[in-house]
Amino acid sequence: MSFCFKDNLMDKIVEKKVIDILAQQTLVEAKDINLNSTPEDLGLDSLGVVEVIFALEEEFDISIPFNANDSSQNIDITNVSSIIAAVKNFISSNES
Repeated sequence: MSFCFKDNLMDKIVEKKVIDILAQQTLVEAKDINLNSTPEDLGLDSLGVVEVIFALEEEFDISIPFNANDSSQNIDITNVSSIIAAVKNFISSNES
């Protein structure tokens, strides 16, 4: 039972940190960012996306592949939810 609670707590922590990073990088208040918000909704241009990726890498001690010339190698940044899922995936990969 506590294992599920721990996973759920970790998910919430990751979600909050990702939203906080997006808020810092976009100057949109965290309370105004939801899981369906897109980079465009937040006013992120391509440079802003790269800055968010760097901030996520630093915060979570992960490496996120991102190639502006080959989008097939990039993480899914469709919306906040997909960014959170990608971060969780990279964290899990690092723990293995």
